[in-house]
Amino acid sequence: MTEHTTENCQFCGRPVGKVSVETADNSYCSSGCRNAEEALDETADTLAASEPSASDVTDSNSVFFHVAGMHCVTCETFLENIARDQQGVSDASASYVSESIRLSYNSDETDPETLADMLSVAGYRVADREQTGQESVTTELSREGGAATRDLEDLLGYRYAAGVLFGLFLMFPYAIVFYPYQLSGLLGWSLQGFEGGTVESGLILLFPLFASVTSVVVFFTSLPLLRGAYVSLRTRQPNTDLLGALMLLTAYVYSIVALLLGRLDMYFDLTIFVGASVVAASFYESVTKQRAMDHLTDLTLSQTETATLYREGDTEPVAVETLSPTDQILVGQGERVPVDGTLVEGPCTVDESVVTGESLPVVKEAGDRLVGGSIVTDGGAVISVADPPTSSIDRLTTAVWHLQSVTHGLQRGADRLAARVLPVLASVAVMAVAVAVALGHGAKTAVLWSLLVVLVGCPWGLALSTPLSVAANIQEAIGRGIVVFDETVFERIRETDVVVFDKTGTLTRGRMTVTSADAPTEDLAAVAELERRAAHPAADAITDAFGTAQTDGGTQETPTDSSAKTLTVTDFETHGLGVSGTIDSDEYLVGHPDLFRERGWTLPPSTKAQVVSAQDDGALPVVVGRDGEARGVIVLTDEPREGWAEMLSRLSERDIEVIVLTGDDETATRFFRSHSDVTRVFAGIPPEGKTETVRRLQDGQTATMVGDGTNDAPALAQADLGISLGSGTALASDAADVAIADDDLAGVETTFDLASVAGKRVKQNTALGLLYNVLVIPAALFGVLTPVIAMAAAVLSGSLLAVNAHRTVLQE
Repeated sequence: MTEHTTENCQFCGRPVGKVSVETADNSYCSSGCRNAEEALDETADTLAASEPSASDVTDSNSVFFHVAGMHCVTCETFLENIARDQQGVSDASASYVSESIRLSYNSDETDPETLADMLSVAGYRVADREQTGQESVTTELSREGGAATRDLEDLLGYRYAAGVLFGLFLMFPYAIVFYPYQLSGLLGWSLQGFEGGTVESGLILLFPLFASVTSVVVFFTSLPLLRGAYVSLRTRQPNTDLLGALMLLTAYVYSIVALLLGRLDMYFDLTIFVGASVVAASFYESVTKQRAMDHLTDLTLSQTETATLYREGDTEPVAVETLSPTDQILVGQGERVPVDGTLVEGPCTVDESVVTGESLPVVKEAGDRLVGGSIVTDGGAVISVADPPTSSIDRLTTAVWHLQSVTHGLQRGADRLAARVLPVLASVAVMAVAVAVALGHGAKTAVLWSLLVVLVGCPWGLALSTPLSVAANIQEAIGRGIVVFDETVFERIRETDVVVFDKTGTLTRGRMTVTSADAPTEDLAAVAELERRAAHPAADAITDAFGTAQTDGGTQETPTDSSAKTLTVTDFETHGLGVSGTIDSDEYLVGHPDLFRERGWTLPPSTKAQVVSAQDDGALPVVVGRDGEARGVIVLTDEPREGWAEMLSRLSERDIEVIVLTGDDETATRFFRSHSDVTRVFAGIPPEGKTETVRRLQDGQTATMVGDGTNDAPALAQADLGISLGSGTALASDAADVAIADDDLAGVETTFDLASVAGKRVKQNTALGLLYNVLVIPAALFGVLTPVIAMAAAVLSGSLLAVNAHRTVLQE
């Protein structure tokens, strides 16, 4: 270890601070980063050419927006193009996966408000992410922008209701008169009342009314579909919206032309069915995604908005943004440190797990650095504000937003199919015109033939199958406590090659528990009374374990008779390394072995050996002493979650590499290293190092990250797929692609199972989406295609799609 102040870590780019770990050629901020660099075998040149690390992601002229309404790659391209055309914008990067966009701009030419207005086009809704605080953006928009979200859903609902209403109005005469008339002509039936041209005359009089009704469905009900097609055309990226809109407009235009020519082969019914059904599917998808959003509750925040300014013995509450470098702030026991700084007066004990991921509290002395977002669990702290006066949480948040904005979504399989089909369809339509002209038919026939080609050959069912598949898969996930917003999640899970697990709070419970204690029973009860007055994770665990009387067999009993002894605590005092006090004339000391040495208390060799053994196992030893001598050791650990070993083994059976990543030191990871299916363990890794580790693991393979803490958020955003557990912080949930509502590791395996069956359902629905074309193309080739056959094919295809979408594909 050597003193260092200016260089950045070779691995993660983080400033090395006062102490660095050096090799012959490079400097690192921790031994964990050095070990990871060696294990991943990356060179400095490769790192220099890589994407910017989390510590580099700071740009005073960058703004991050959340954009509601993005649902495909086409939306990304459309918004990026809109932004780049704006004066003063130098770069734009959008991601529909996170519904976010990052803009780099010249503040002399434009401002965030202007940019937000510029992006609020074609139905997109924009919110400045910096104004939503540190909680989940989806949660924030759901609450503060909830009215707009509900308005959008209500509007979709109104459009759908209008489509159904006008559709029923049209379908009644169709079913009573038009369909029987067409079937009688097709099958050669003689139906009473259908002879002599009376029906034809009546229908010709009704069809102008039908055209008016259909126009409402096309230009009001189907407006969201037309908007998607417009975006697709603007970006020259065909998608399923364009297929649906093409079918809708083709059937409508064909019917209008047929009406003007006095023909009866009009498809107003098909036009209404296509528009209403696709909008209904989109409405169902929207409602399902909103339900998924509602399942995410507000989680613990890691940022404070106020600080206590400490000046010449006086205190004053102030807003964090008003703090200046070298200001001194007072942070009391149990309070969160608002900004980074240096401890002026101490010592104190700090829980830094939200930032570093280390599960055990850390003792800080005067001159030590404190990170914003950590919690003072024991003692109080006077802190000198760092320059600049920001929090480590702020930098983590900015890193998450940057990584999310550059993570472009996958093009959906149906959209890829649309891109291949449309050029072929256009070519056949042109050929139909050419054939009509070559055979001497007029322009009217040529137009009708070309429209008929599109009406028969357009796979518009994909515009119906895609939202139904998305909604069905999301609904199935919600039913199992798994929240997803992006339908490509399941595709990315199926492609996973390596899963990276955070340790603290993910593979472990994230809270301290007592695993053993060899002190006398009466001393343990006294210790519990002392620790009841302290405020740190170890104290809570000891109080929970020994706050009741204990039998010789080790089981706990609550005293119930009047003879139960009442313990009286006096002279209670907290120290940076433990607590002390007097109980019924006996003096007790509880804490770190160094506290015993400082106060001159005796540490027997057997106690020292127990301490070393516990530390070697990655546990926290707490020494119990009475009247000047240590009398035993309480051992606390952050225990692994139930079923963790079996879950890792089952992932390994899927030929997936399993890696454990943690901010804790090497000793805390020995338990996981012993698991045969854990390929590698990286310990002592800071948040920036976690992000870099995941990025390097993505070289040539697909990486999934599972975590729960704010310190995991940048790595969750960097990964090809991020999964956060139910105990996760808001920033972790916002960075992840999947949020497991229950605080249970079993949800991770269930997510992989869902991905497998979701892929099968998507393939089935894609095939069913083409059923319409399979039925009507032969009918057209044999010259028997009529509106009733086309409508029957559309209804059959849509009905089978709906049934398959609601079918449970993953058994309990």
